[in-house]
Amino acid sequence: MTVAPVRYRCSHVTAYSYGEPVTESHLIAHLSPRPHPRQTGRMVRLSLDPAPAVAVDRIDWFGNPVTYAALQEPHRTLTVTAELEVEVSAPPPLDPLATPPWETVRDAAREGAETAEHVFASPRVPAPDPDLAAFAGDSFTPGRPVADAALDLMHRIHRDFTFDPAATTVSTPVRDVLGQRRGVCQDFAHLLIGAARSLGLPARYVSGYLRTLPPEGVADWRGAAASHAWVQLWTGDPAAGGCGWLDLDPTNGVIAGVDHVTLAWGRDYDDVCPLRGVIVGGGSHTLSVAVRVEPFG
Repeated sequence: MTVAPVRYRCSHVTAYSYGEPVTESHLIAHLSPRPHPRQTGRMVRLSLDPAPAVAVDRIDWFGNPVTYAALQEPHRTLTVTAELEVEVSAPPPLDPLATPPWETVRDAAREGAETAEHVFASPRVPAPDPDLAAFAGDSFTPGRPVADAALDLMHRIHRDFTFDPAATTVSTPVRDVLGQRRGVCQDFAHLLIGAARSLGLPARYVSGYLRTLPPEGVADWRGAAASHAWVQLWTGDPAAGGCGWLDLDPTNGVIAGVDHVTLAWGRDYDDVCPLRGVIVGGGSHTLSVAVRVEPFG
């Protein structure tokens, strides 16, 4: 059955409130939709209140659109609003058993310009790790087709780990997530990436959104109404029987498709955090984030 493309309007509002005045603020935002073969889109509006003195759009090392902004007047609150429109198409049909053995993909991965940098350790995903390799090994048995093994690993994380926003923070190590078997989408993405890299397989972190309301027939939809994260795992060159980068959402146990909007990808969360920065002053602060992703047209 052919799945029609879906058009979305997305809204992402981040609001900071500071205990003391902030005299200067520098921000980097990965909030524009990344174009790729299954997605087109545009930033309708990116606004900051108060308005920045400087705002510059560029493309980062990984090919993601990114905005740098500097605020140079004192402020006690800061609101960043991103509004975008995207169209997302379904991935092509996949026969997991027709993909190459995972060892073949592993052996070729370090030679590829696009894949080599996603094999090695990154700031939030240390690899190789013997515990992560052992965890992955239950799925990546000798000679198993790479996509079949990757799907099995994704389903194990979805089945055996509990979605618990109170269990972790942005700094929780991957090994702790493996031990306590609890976390959120960022944790489960890092876990899958670390497991794959510990076997020598390239995997990268994807930052984006999930449609706000689940598709028909899905009762338990985790990660909506906020930024979402999933994984792209390399399954080999399509010319050699692979299917390229395979999008896996371990939080929901699905291949990412028309319900997932891509903002950016990189080695881990640190490369593609939706909004980060450095401030002078401010003291303590509170933060609220609201995301809406709704079909239209």
